[in-house]
Amino acid sequence: MGRYRMEKLGDQLRDEIATLIITGQVKDPRVSTFLTVNRVELSKDLCHGKAYVSSFLSDAQVKRGVEGLNSAAGFIQSSIAKKLRIRQFPHLTFYVDTAMKQGFEMVQKLNELEKTHADV
Repeated sequence: MGRYRMEKLGDQLRDEIATLIITGQVKDPRVSTFLTVNRVELSKDLCHGKAYVSSFLSDAQVKRGVEGLNSAAGFIQSSIAKKLRIRQFPHLTFYVDTAMKQGFEMVQKLNELEKTHADV
């Protein structure tokens, strides 16, 4: 499968997973509606997919949410596989993505440095 098609399929999977989370179809109590699926990376043979999840909740809550998503992965895969027409549906694994939070903290630090530099 071409790179463009794999990226497009990853984006479509991200949107479908996010819809399941937001609408509350994932019944695991650890999964919060405040979780955000940032991206889904697929292997070239479409056997495996890595879904990166983040949130502005505490790190412990995000970790619990990712554990809940991993335990509900079978339900998520079967729900999405019914909607999409692909030959082989990837096995999804969810991971905590801290890049968004780290970027936000970096911007805050830069703003603080800018304020101190302006005061001097």
